Amino acid sequence: MAPVAGVLLIAITVVLAGGVAAAALDGPSATVPPSAVLSLSATDDRIAIDHRGGDPIDVSAVTIRVSIDGEPLDEQPPLPFFSAAVFHPGPTGPFNAAGDDTLRVGETATFRVADTNDPTLEPGRTVTVDITADGQPVASLEASVEAG
Repeated sequence: MAPVAGVLLIAITVVLAGGVAAAALDGPSATVPPSAVLSLSATDDRIAIDHRGGDPIDVSAVTIRVSIDGEPLDEQPPLPFFSAAVFHPGPTGPFNAAGDDTLRVGETATFRVADTNDPTLEPGRTVTVDITADGQPVASLEASVEAG
């Protein structure tokens, strides 16, 4: 009887260890946002983000929030897109839905804010662009709007 009990205890231990391992592997994983060096420029109605170094950024997985002089745009850019209300059609680079969704080192992505979006981009104003991935900050960029 003792050998049967020993085998049973070993079987129970193996099953429990397997369950613990499976739970650990299926548990929540901490997602790490991309780490990248980005720069921002704004001219007239165009906002451009240059990727200068670091990880590639999957544009379809990020959220961009644009503020002008500290006031958020009424409508934020839905990325990627081709045509969206209060934005001029045809953004460039990975912001364009027809292109590759990944912003890589050396690439620039742009979009243009229409005058029907408030507040408007005007020379001398300060533009701030906050980029997040899965709710975690990737970058906060700031630039003065220049006349084109």
